[in-house]
Amino acid sequence: MKISVQSIGLTPHEPLEDHIEKKVNKLDTFYDRIQECKVFLKVENNSDGANKTTELILVVPGDDIVVKKTCASFEESLDQCVDTAKKLLIKKKEMA
Repeated sequence: MKISVQSIGLTPHEPLEDHIEKKVNKLDTFYDRIQECKVFLKVENNSDGANKTTELILVVPGDDIVVKKTCASFEESLDQCVDTAKKLLIKKKEMA
């Protein structure tokens, strides 16, 4: 699976990129037909502490899976995205 990371308004540091790769690669174990994973990182412009948004787009046969979460850290929002994507992939696999 090809993983691409795009960040808007920031430069992701090395540990964050490693975290993204490690988490996203685990999704292959739940559904082996993922062609590509696009990760978008964005800092929202609000006064709230939870302003780190991660959007995960999984390119799979049929409809793509899109998950978007906003939390206090990118790691936390990525973890939530991956958990939700995992549930959606399991559901998709059962329907196939």
